[in-house]
Amino acid sequence: MLTLNTDITNITRVGKTTANQLKRLGIETVQDLLFYFPFRYDDFTKLMPIDKLQAGTSANIVGQIELIQNKRSSRKRMYITEALVSDETETIKVTWFNQPFIARNLRVGDRVSLAGKVDGGYGEYVMKSPIYEKIPHPTPPLIRGGNKREGYHTQGLVPNYHLTANITQKQIRFLIKQIIGMANKVVDWLPAETKSNLKMLDLAKAITKIHFPKTQNDIEQAHRRLAFNELFLIQLQSQLIKQELKSSKAQAVPFLEKETKRFVDSLLFKLTDAQRKAAWEILQDISKDKPMARLLEGDVGSGKTVVAVMAMLNAALNKKQAVLMVPTEILAMQHFESVCKLLAGVNVRVGLLTRSARRITRNVERVMHKDKLSKKKMVEMIKNGEVDIIIGTHALIQEDVEFKNLVLAIIDEQHKFGVEQRKMLIEKSGSVAEKATRCLARHRVAVAVPHLLSMTATPIPRSLALALYGDLDISIINEMPKGRKKISTFVVPENKRHDAYKFIREQIKQGRQVFVICPLIDFSDKLGVKSVKEEFKKLDEQVFPDLEIGFLHGRMKAKEKEQIMQDFLDNKIKILVSTSVVEVGVDVVNTTIMMIEGADRFGLAQLHQFRGRVGRSEHQSYCFLFSDNQMEKSLKRLQALVNCNDGFALAKMDLKFRGPGQVYGTAQKGFPELKIATLFDYQLMKQARGQAVKLVDKDASLDSWPELKKKLAPLDKAGYLTG
Repeated sequence: MLTLNTDITNITRVGKTTANQLKRLGIETVQDLLFYFPFRYDDFTKLMPIDKLQAGTSANIVGQIELIQNKRSSRKRMYITEALVSDETETIKVTWFNQPFIARNLRVGDRVSLAGKVDGGYGEYVMKSPIYEKIPHPTPPLIRGGNKREGYHTQGLVPNYHLTANITQKQIRFLIKQIIGMANKVVDWLPAETKSNLKMLDLAKAITKIHFPKTQNDIEQAHRRLAFNELFLIQLQSQLIKQELKSSKAQAVPFLEKETKRFVDSLLFKLTDAQRKAAWEILQDISKDKPMARLLEGDVGSGKTVVAVMAMLNAALNKKQAVLMVPTEILAMQHFESVCKLLAGVNVRVGLLTRSARRITRNVERVMHKDKLSKKKMVEMIKNGEVDIIIGTHALIQEDVEFKNLVLAIIDEQHKFGVEQRKMLIEKSGSVAEKATRCLARHRVAVAVPHLLSMTATPIPRSLALALYGDLDISIINEMPKGRKKISTFVVPENKRHDAYKFIREQIKQGRQVFVICPLIDFSDKLGVKSVKEEFKKLDEQVFPDLEIGFLHGRMKAKEKEQIMQDFLDNKIKILVSTSVVEVGVDVVNTTIMMIEGADRFGLAQLHQFRGRVGRSEHQSYCFLFSDNQMEKSLKRLQALVNCNDGFALAKMDLKFRGPGQVYGTAQKGFPELKIATLFDYQLMKQARGQAVKLVDKDASLDSWPELKKKLAPLDKAGYLTG
């Protein structure tokens, strides 16, 4: 007997091989299959008589096979399956390519439903490679009124699902059709009163209608209910974090005004008003004994790092520890170098801890010295409180790392870390004795936790940031440092490519350097876009054989990446070909050109991040966008980048072009992995927040939280509540 937790292998036509392929889609149980939602629908709601077909349109026809045979094309070396299909009005030719098995599946006399595009003219029409399915011979006449649905692949509103290798749309639909009745077994947690007030469908109906809708209204109603579920979980997570913070205490970090002013005066640049405001909000927060939970958001190059350093400096001078966790080793090393420069002459120790790099700085007569240490030694010094400011990657949350008196945790590029990772970092603070008291939290005993500052350069409109991170206060740096020149951006057509190369050579002669970004690491016939390895080879051997060129990607060993970046920083490498590993944080002041291959493959927000890697000095900088996609929509989107330098405005534009999932990369851990909701449905988000607040106030005390998690587990496939 099937249950929601039944393994997928117990469903008809799911063997071991198919099960392994379905697992790639996250489908392992009956429940997983029910919650695997379509991303679009083909509209085959109108059944057309053959004599009413028009070339260039998509249509659904039902008819009988009069002739079917395979032919071998000697010129193209392929099989062509040809058929004649007729209804009561006319006959049409149908062809399929390299699918000879169709002539075995379909026989003369079979009744079929076909859906696809109609080609041809002058009354001689043909359907090429249509979707097909056999349907029973009817008792009524062949041409129906269009209300009764006989095929689930070719008639009505046909769902389309994201696929993986060797899995077809027909397979997914067939499997879901088998178990759709199990939707009634899914627990509907939403109270009847709430469903009535918000005019929401029952959960079982919503699941059924999203997979097999009869009308567009069915899709809209189902979408609204299922989207509400996802948005509710996001809001519930925020409300629970807020509640937990209320029962926690933090160590206050007194504001050292004189020392902070001395640091600001030592800077080689003047802080913007936005930087000063954000810094003051943070310094005020950490001076209290309530844990800070703040998001610092600023466009690329707006100067978030120096604001974070001011907070870390106050922690260090108060004889406490601060940590800065970043997503990549390259970014960690960049931050280590920049923080060391900013704090040169200040008597604090800065440490670097990544999977492969351990370093520490010490001040001797106001000169910063850098020493390499073993991992064991670095971990020991951190535990003993001998390192004031620690910068690192995920290595900071490994089991053997512990902090003596961590009072401030800063997460850079907030969206690249999940809630669970942030929580692990916070839980590593304090002594063993203090940790032992943390279990008292569930009994409402206040315990000390570090202040949390999250940072992101991903441009998120304030309303969205509040929706995503309802547990965080928000500071926005919306000014760029004075003296920054606007980066000149161009969409470069292929016939101007050599002009661009000539310009690049002139820039390099003047001592400048160049970034070249490619979407892929290795060459791919299927995707047909530029890769790092082939572009490096072309530039190195054909275009600039006399220049030093390097390449960088995420699969390289840490030491290789470090050496490449150091050579680029030292201007030994003139052109660096890279993947999006340089998207955030990488700061090479001498680069003035950002050249992006396959620019249409990236969102505007990401392209803006790439562009932000240049334009960091007094020299004029340039961004060249190359694309093989000449479709009007794609070119219009790239032109938006040419016309606008505001990351927040570009993010809003990108939403119109691509949608939130593609803009913000929702597959990354820190962003909600939404299957069906849109993060910009503010009204639905508001309703979800209202329900989450009610539920937390009524039912979600820290004592009952495990029960609440258990109750909502069927909905929480994305793991929103695991933190």
